[in-house]
Amino acid sequence: MTETARGIDISRYQGKPDFARLRKEVGFVIMQAGFGRYASQKDTEFDRNYTECRKHGIPCGAYWFSYAASAEDARTEAKACAEVLRGRQLEYPIYYDIEGSACSGDVSAKCRAFCSELEKLGWFAGIYISRSPAQTYLDSYCISNYALWLAEYGGRLNWAYDVGMWQNSSTGRFSGISGDVDTDICFVDYPELIRSGGFNGFEKPSAGEVLDKTGYRCGDKSLGVYAYKQLLILAKKRGLIGQTVDDNGTFGSGTEKATNKLLGEWGYEQNGIAGEKLMKRLREEIEKR
Repeated sequence: MTETARGIDISRYQGKPDFARLRKEVGFVIMQAGFGRYASQKDTEFDRNYTECRKHGIPCGAYWFSYAASAEDARTEAKACAEVLRGRQLEYPIYYDIEGSACSGDVSAKCRAFCSELEKLGWFAGIYISRSPAQTYLDSYCISNYALWLAEYGGRLNWAYDVGMWQNSSTGRFSGISGDVDTDICFVDYPELIRSGGFNGFEKPSAGEVLDKTGYRCGDKSLGVYAYKQLLILAKKRGLIGQTVDDNGTFGSGTEKATNKLLGEWGYEQNGIAGEKLMKRLREEIEKR
């Protein structure tokens, strides 16, 4: 598996992190939205954590801590979670946190009930669980169909299948947080999947929609092309694209390939044109990294 980003997960127990400092150290934040059956059980720091992530351009996701004893309880928890999340945009999945008392009974049925209910409401659903109970309780459907986030410490994830994210430590240290914090390694480009799919509050681009009809294209030479290529060079350093472009003012085939790669990942027609909308979005994506 190829690492795409490193981040942390937080809740009210981390107090009030300094997100201006955190943005320089983490690639994403997964925050607790709440727990149990009622929206009133929202995490007391969720609103602040979400607002700070948006303010500082940190991609984020959420999790809901379960106390469900049955699949019906899980559906109720999903509705409470969705109520708390209403009107927000999150670039990472919404995870069902299965541990403690929830790790009993038909765990797979509870996970399917929670995740399917969230999916009906337009959310990209996943499951958080430790590796050992995942092997014991999760069926093949849950493993294959939902974003899987496994916890296992000790430097190795002993898991035979693909996994979206690995919680590899509970003792991370960051300048924006006082005390220990969980650390996570992600192996899937969730922001791209979620944005292009129109999940988690994002609008899905129409099939074949053109982002820019006018702008720079292959063969152009100018200072504007040079400035655009500087964005592409920075985008490569931040892991947004894999293509290498020359440090000059010519829009060549490499620049065209990089442009089309971005357009394709965002769900737009790959027309090779770098216009105002593309460059604005590219800048926003770079700032989030």
